[in-house]
Order: sequence, then C-alpha cells, then structure tokens
Amino acid sequence: MNRKIVSHTDLDVFQKAFDVSMRIFEFTISFPREETYSLTDQIRRSSRSVASNLAEAWRKRRYLGSFISKLSDCEAEAAETQVWLQYAVKCGYVTRETGAELYEEYNAILRTIVGMINHPDTWIITKPDCKK
Repeated sequence: MNRKIVSHTDLDVFQKAFDVSMRIFEFTISFPREETYSLTDQIRRSSRSVASNLAEAWRKRRYLGSFISKLSDCEAEAAETQVWLQYAVKCGYVTRETGAELYEEYNAILRTIVGMINHPDTWIITKPDCKK
C-alpha cells in the first residue's frame, strides 16, 4: 500500500465492506415480503454495520482498547452477515454461486480486520514524545 490513508473511506477494507453491503441491499429487494422484518432487515443491518464500525474504529484509533473493540464489532458483524447469507442460500433467495462469492468476500474482509486487530500498532495514533 503506497498511498496515504487520511480517512476511513481510503481503507481498502472499508471500500470492500461498503460495496458488498450495497450488493446485498440490491439482491434483498427481491426477498419475499414475509422476510422483511427478519432475514432482509438482519442481513442489511449486519452488512452495513461492518462498514460503519470500521469508520468508528478509524476515528477511535487514538485509544488502543477502543480501536480494537470497534474492530471486534466489525469482525462479529461480518461473521453474522455470513450466517444470513447461508440462510438466504438455503431458503432459495440467492443462488449458491452468489452466496459463495459474497461469503468469500467477507472472508477477505475478516482476514484484513483480524490483521488490524493483531497489529494495531500499524494503525493507532501515538502521542509525540513531549520530552526534549
């Protein structure tokens, strides 16, 4: 990665999470009405939560514990989205191929998030040494 990251929107993982959540939104439009308050709402909420928690983690990177906590929330929401994808495939609302593709995209997102959790020193803002 050779470019400077100024905002959460510059993070590749944020862009992937945002894009995949929009894809999920698009295909959930065709879900049956009886799924509106269960599967449809849940998969949309959890998929959007990955990107929103990444934005929050980015803004909390001054505080190691808060940063890791928000990234842990991202990890949990991505895994939850994978479960909802499994339900969508099993119920026949999404093809097996599409479900597998999106599931793998979340695996890639999860790998990056876990990497950020395991190596927070790369991301957190450290205070400059005030002693001269």
